[in-house]
Amino acid sequence: MDMGQQASHADEHLALWGGRFASGPSPELARLSKSTQFDWRLADDDIAGSRAHARALGRAGLLGDDELRRMEDALDELQRQVDSHEFEPIEDDEDEATALERGLISIAGDDLGGKLRAGRSRNDQIATLIRLWLRRHARCIASQLLRLVDAIIVQSQRAGGCVMPGRTHMQHAQPVLLAHQLMAHAWPLLRDVDRLQDWDRRIDQSPYGSGALAGSTLGLDPRAVADELGFSSVTDNSIDGTSSRDLVAEFSFVAAMIGVDLSRFSEEIIIWNTQEFAFVRLDDAYSTGSSIMPQKKNPDIAELARGKAGRLIGDLTGLMATLKGLPTAYARDLQEDKEAVFDQVDTLEVLLPAFTGMVSTLSFDTQRMESQAPTGFALATDIAEWLVKSGVPFRHAHELSGACVKLAESRGQELWNLDDADFSRIFAGFIPQEKAPEVRSVLSTQGSVAARNGRGGTAPERVREQIRDARASVRRLEGFALSTSDGPAYRPPRHHTGGQEGTLRGRRESGVTA
Repeated sequence: MDMGQQASHADEHLALWGGRFASGPSPELARLSKSTQFDWRLADDDIAGSRAHARALGRAGLLGDDELRRMEDALDELQRQVDSHEFEPIEDDEDEATALERGLISIAGDDLGGKLRAGRSRNDQIATLIRLWLRRHARCIASQLLRLVDAIIVQSQRAGGCVMPGRTHMQHAQPVLLAHQLMAHAWPLLRDVDRLQDWDRRIDQSPYGSGALAGSTLGLDPRAVADELGFSSVTDNSIDGTSSRDLVAEFSFVAAMIGVDLSRFSEEIIIWNTQEFAFVRLDDAYSTGSSIMPQKKNPDIAELARGKAGRLIGDLTGLMATLKGLPTAYARDLQEDKEAVFDQVDTLEVLLPAFTGMVSTLSFDTQRMESQAPTGFALATDIAEWLVKSGVPFRHAHELSGACVKLAESRGQELWNLDDADFSRIFAGFIPQEKAPEVRSVLSTQGSVAARNGRGGTAPERVREQIRDARASVRRLEGFALSTSDGPAYRPPRHHTGGQEGTLRGRRESGVTA
């Protein structure tokens, strides 16, 4: 998609290529090539890039001082018109770059507006724009994730010393603190934010100046452009800069991983909300009813999160399939890179606030949880470990504890229902008869969780410790979430307040046009 020279009146159809062609594209090709329906959300970033590029042309002597001033004024006016929806794409615009050049020429005139294209290609342009857009939205998603972690931490603190049945294979395994179970969902989300921060370090390079693939002969300064756009450096290889999308795919993986982490938490909430479990109640504001069954209270947010995880994974899979067979250097296939991540960002930025609201308002039936915690022979491991501490090899301790389970199960009892004679008989030959009844000291849920006090364990002091550590991680990662990836060339649209909701930029970035 190298930019050739094609003069056109500003109010008519404009293409960024032509010259050697005897005719324009067929209607079928035009429809296939058109991308403004999804890439118009890059308009702000494109104007910021054009502003920085104009200054580079000025430093290289390709724009005079007066021309540069008039060019910047024209770009400011174009931004104003884009923000107010006075200027928007038309049917004939191939992409947002074509539309914006048409708008610029309508403001600055063909002679001045036509000079901006020198020294850049849509190849390095779009490679830069997707980086700018993703870096900004990565911070938005990171901030939303940290709010969700905050909600989990608050619920964990409210849970106090409540003990619940911990499960493996969905079977009762060992008692754990409810707070410990909840915090098991906080740490993956914190790692997701960590991944975004680490990803941002790699994508913090500007491809601007790479041209179509080989760079430019016009003496432009890519480092200055990078600085104005908020990048720390310039890509090391112009071909790599214009054609590689591994960093877009990496973002897509993180987005999919966030979806998976939310889905696993959702599955737990859905199960806990069933009548059979009845561990949790959903707030009315974060659940829905049935159109036919008046009694229903459905966990729609959790179910939608679980379903949207599949969508996020699908976006990643489609993007990877697109990239896998491409030769090195730009190919039009790369137009497909944007819709996948745009969809992921739109999905997460709507899903995360709703999910956080659901988690914040959950109400737990702690009495039911605690009554269920020791059932299902969940204290069997405690018996085995008590025997180990009494000198019995674990191989035998495991068998002896299993024998206790077998006996209790045959009677329809729980382990604490066995009497002293039962324990003495089962432990005979391993534990002195008079010592056997002491096993009862570990047959309590509170004693079980308190004894598991190694680093990362479910003991109350360890859980309080991990809550403190998680809060510290939130504070550390907020530095990234609240930072800006925009350089001085970026000017937010009028009335923009930093979030998407209710702003002109937000409407444009969600693909909505007036």
